[in-house]
Amino acid sequence: MQLSKFLPRSFDWVLLAAVALLVAIGGEAIYSVDLSHGAALLLFKKQALAAGLGFTGLFIISAMQHTLFRSYAKLIFVGATLLLTAVLFFGNTIRQTKGWFVFGGFSFQPVEAAKIALILMLAYIIAGFGRRFERPLFFVGTALVTLVPIGLVLLQPDLGSAVLLGLIWLGLMFLVKVRKLHLAILLGALGVVAVLSWSFLLAPYQKNRLLNFVDPARDRTGSGYNVRQAIIAVGSGQLFGRGLGFGSQSQLRFLPEAQTDFIFSVIAEELGFVGAVVVVLLYGVIFWRLLRIMQAANDDFSAAAAGGVIILFFSQFFVNVGAEIGLLPVTGVPLPFVSYGGSSLLMNLLLIGVMESMVVKKY
Repeated sequence: MQLSKFLPRSFDWVLLAAVALLVAIGGEAIYSVDLSHGAALLLFKKQALAAGLGFTGLFIISAMQHTLFRSYAKLIFVGATLLLTAVLFFGNTIRQTKGWFVFGGFSFQPVEAAKIALILMLAYIIAGFGRRFERPLFFVGTALVTLVPIGLVLLQPDLGSAVLLGLIWLGLMFLVKVRKLHLAILLGALGVVAVLSWSFLLAPYQKNRLLNFVDPARDRTGSGYNVRQAIIAVGSGQLFGRGLGFGSQSQLRFLPEAQTDFIFSVIAEELGFVGAVVVVLLYGVIFWRLLRIMQAANDDFSAAAAGGVIILFFSQFFVNVGAEIGLLPVTGVPLPFVSYGGSSLLMNLLLIGVMESMVVKKY
């Protein structure tokens, strides 16, 4: 542990402030949604507990030597893989996905830990190849490593999380500039996989989500209902919003899964265009500070890990918000630091702790 890490020259307080503000805004939105469920406020209390644990873990991890994460990257990846395997046999099914361990009134989703594990493992491999990324062994090897958690997540099935894991790998391949021939072969293979997935892998409700994205008017009162209500919520907020607890779409439960998949719509309805812009700007600050950490990194492992975190957070942000305003199909991807979900919030805060441990003040 290095307490000197918390000095301004070696700790990114701007990054922490942006993350904390997003957690606070998310807590406000969850509190508002929880009001419609009764006076117990169970969702808000669980999220507050996860936030407390997450920020505690963030500070502990940020004071560690970042070299520890490279040393234990393989062990962390193996542990996450075992959890993904175990949840298929001993996990609980929630919203048609067998991806949670439930302990009393609390649940844990192993795929959230797998995202961190995959980033660290790919960063470990990238650092070990000495920048010889044109070699087929690097491209194929990293792809096979990534397919392990993707395959286990698809068995749950959790298409949204599987896509995110794939995007982490794909983004890092672009970042390290692998050969264009390898990427072309990959795109061809993805086309074949897409066709086969439609025929044999995707569940009916997943197909409906894609069909509703192509044709929003196809089933407005059925499978397209969620997106329609989300768009209404975003538009009804106008400039300054309806106010905390006064959003008709969320309070009257017209908006399903308001605390998770459609949390941005709740914020836009209750805090208006101004509130939505503040959220987007805070994400911009996070991406900016993480990019600075990546650029200032002293080693390839830290740079690749920071790049992977940027790809993960941006993908989640883009996919979630894009789905809520009708630009992308709904995949159930949460909005980082904002959506309800203790596993997601806890793991994301721990990931920020890992990034803080890698801060090198050259900016």
